[in-house]
Amino acid sequence: MNRKPNIAIVAGGDSSEFEISVKSADNIFDAIDRDKFTPWLVIIKGPDWNIVRDNETIAEIDKSDFSFTLAGKKTSFDYAYITIHGTPGEDGILQGYFELLRIPYSTCNVHSSALTFNKWFCSNYLRGFGIKMAKALILNKNEKADEDLITGNLGLPLFVKPNAGGSSFGITKVKDAGELKPALKKAWNESKEAIIEEFIEGREYTCGLVKLSNENLIFPVTEVIPKNEFFDFEAKYTPGATDEITPARLPGHLFEKCQQLSSKIYDLCQCSGIVRIDYILKNEEFYFLEVNTTPGMTATSFIPQQIKAMGLTLKQLLSKIILNQL
Repeated sequence: MNRKPNIAIVAGGDSSEFEISVKSADNIFDAIDRDKFTPWLVIIKGPDWNIVRDNETIAEIDKSDFSFTLAGKKTSFDYAYITIHGTPGEDGILQGYFELLRIPYSTCNVHSSALTFNKWFCSNYLRGFGIKMAKALILNKNEKADEDLITGNLGLPLFVKPNAGGSSFGITKVKDAGELKPALKKAWNESKEAIIEEFIEGREYTCGLVKLSNENLIFPVTEVIPKNEFFDFEAKYTPGATDEITPARLPGHLFEKCQQLSSKIYDLCQCSGIVRIDYILKNEEFYFLEVNTTPGMTATSFIPQQIKAMGLTLKQLLSKIILNQL
């Protein structure tokens, strides 16, 4: 009998979202079909890359070939499922490593990951294809902010967010020009650059999807209603802090419009794997917010909700994705 492929569920990383990444990985690990695959949990943080079982490190990863040795037996991986939010799993760094080792992996490739992780580059690239989005400016770390110029261009309120960062960390809704500098400082703690963006009044929606060689799966749209002022980290990960409605309460033509736009952006950014795209809806137009190429996969995250609403299980979808590349 042929051995089952060894699947690395790669989590952790070097951003503020370490813990969320590990929760995502636990959910994916539990959902992997044991009849088809042998999953292993790989937690990485800086130079420490370890195999973890029941919260205990049982082996170190040999980074020269992404293998490990346990009880004298060397194990190599056939596939890497990357669920790191932030660097090095969302920005193309880990993807480059797996490319060098010729190990197939679950996410966008190097250039697509790097593009989508840099919000400024991605937004300006998509703007060239007529994708609607908020007006924005970018400021490098410690660059002087001219409050009058910024508020004159973008109005108030506005949002300040890290250019390259993870899950809603470092975002501030600025209502008064005097709040701009502290907001920039907060964003610069997460990224070398801060994006300042006009406020678009509307409801937030998000749509996940994955395109495989033999089928395209565009998930049902989710409506996001945060009880906080906006969808920040607390709203995203505190149970009960946000009402999430899947499928979204949208007229059919808008539901379809959001799905089609998500499909178009997926193709324009040359995405692979499960991706989630976020929007604000105003006057029947979806304003692009961002592309998430390693979206949260905890039990309560949007993507598992959308998969369930589609009538699929996470186990079925993970098998489809992995077998598509093996």
